This record gives sequence, structure tokens and C-alpha cells, in this order.
Amino acid sequence: MPLGSGYPLHAGRAQAARTKTGGWIVTEGTENIAAQVKEIVAEQLSVDAEKVVPEASFINDLGADSLDTVELVMAFEEKFGLEIPDEDAEKISTVQDAVNYIASRKPAGAH
Repeated sequence: MPLGSGYPLHAGRAQAARTKTGGWIVTEGTENIAAQVKEIVAEQLSVDAEKVVPEASFINDLGADSLDTVELVMAFEEKFGLEIPDEDAEKISTVQDAVNYIASRKPAGAH
């Protein structure tokens, strides 16, 4: 699936605000989320930040194992103040998936 096609946005987000910036699909207010996700992934998986690109698969491209993916989800939950149910966590397989999920569910005022 081409990057950016088929990724649902939260119903309240305007499609017009969606742009592609340096490979990152961002909506209004998600630039900071993308930067924070990139930082978390690089730190948790001990990979160079340059390798943490939107289409990177945590397992196939960044070398994560199942424990790493659980730890990533926990780090996202802590950083962004949300709870990610197991059935949703299983669907987050790329960096862009994480950004999209967090952007659509992040509580107002969470950093």
C-alpha cells in the first residue's frame, strides 16, 4: 500500500490539513508527534534516527522483536498519556502507523 493511502484520520481532522513533508504524512499539529515518535523509536530500539523513517517497519526494518514492540507501545502510552489496547497495538507496525494512531487519540494538552 503506498504511504499515505488508506490511513484513517480521526473523524474530526480535516483532510485539507494533511500534507506530505519529507516522507512524513502530517496533519495539523502532528509534526511534534512525529518528532517525538522518531525519538522514542530511535532510543528504544538503539538505532540511528536517520533509519527511523515513516515507512520503516519496527520488526522488518528496525530489528525489533516482540518484546521491543511491547516496550515501544508502553513508551508511547507514557509519553502521550494514552492507553493503547492490545488489539490496536497489533496494528501498529510502522513508524507512520504510530504517528497516525497517536495523533488520532492523543488527549488535548498531552505532550
